[in-house]
Amino acid sequence: MSKKVVLTGDRPTGKLHLGHYVGSLEKRVQMQDSGDYKMFVMIADEQALADNARNPKKVHDNLLEVALDYLAVGLDPTKTTMFVQSQIPALYELTFHYMGFINHGRLARIPTLKTDIKEKGFEKGLPMSWFTFPVSQCADITAFGAELVPVGEDQMPVIEINREIVRSFNATYGDVLVEPEGVVPEGIAKRLPGIYGMDDKMSKSLNNGIYLSDTPEEVASKVKEMYTDPGHIRVEDPGQVEGNVVFIYLDAFASDKAKVADLKKRYEAGGLGDMEVKNYLIEVLEELLVPIRARRSEYEKDLDKVRDILKQGTKHANQVANETLARVRTAMGLDYF
Repeated sequence: MSKKVVLTGDRPTGKLHLGHYVGSLEKRVQMQDSGDYKMFVMIADEQALADNARNPKKVHDNLLEVALDYLAVGLDPTKTTMFVQSQIPALYELTFHYMGFINHGRLARIPTLKTDIKEKGFEKGLPMSWFTFPVSQCADITAFGAELVPVGEDQMPVIEINREIVRSFNATYGDVLVEPEGVVPEGIAKRLPGIYGMDDKMSKSLNNGIYLSDTPEEVASKVKEMYTDPGHIRVEDPGQVEGNVVFIYLDAFASDKAKVADLKKRYEAGGLGDMEVKNYLIEVLEELLVPIRARRSEYEKDLDKVRDILKQGTKHANQVANETLARVRTAMGLDYF
């Protein structure tokens, strides 16, 4: 049985955090190690430049940071192709070819577009590079023949646009492109809240996250700042578990579910202080992060090796993307000479 092709990735606009881990990174490693998938993991630097065109240093400075986080969580370059988006020229040409299969009105109806405009300060003008990124994403996905694309729930409308482009292209030129399927995380992985509880999700831009590379002291400090139950003023007061960020994190990361259930029961009954629960969460997170920090530290000692991993992965990705582009050009009748 042939392996299913998976494409996923991240924008290098900052180090990766626990939201990335529970939402995608942990699953990527599991899929990689299962041996059932052919994994392509992209550092989407071109997409990051779409809204950081005037601040390229932010993207350049974080490219290796994201690569280090990938390696630290257990992505294995002998099993997974890790590559840099901007270094795959075929993606640009594929994007242009696909432009003819989507119109302005369809892109404008993407539900997340209004949110992006507000969050990224695009009220005075939306960069065309950001507006058309779903077409670029379609090029990323189809270049590698990806069948499965793990995304957040809010990105499923973008995947549907990708599917529409593929169907329209294939209807015109024959069965050339693979139609992708979006895969949404389940449970808490859908959207891990920020540490202050006021935001929908942990976000680099909102500065409300715990990073995979944070020191033990930074982790402890951030956990102690976490939003709990504002009505739980004294230890003996009954506390609210629902919406309590500390318990949301325990549900996401603690392996001892029986202990978490007991803590919830005691908290709701009264007699359990916030600090006792937070101290347990610190223990849970440290159990997760200690081996991640150790692997990251080893790779940090030889950044040339990390660059070579990206270089070799990008070389392989180029070969695959060029094969797709050749098929597309032939189907379109552009192989004149």
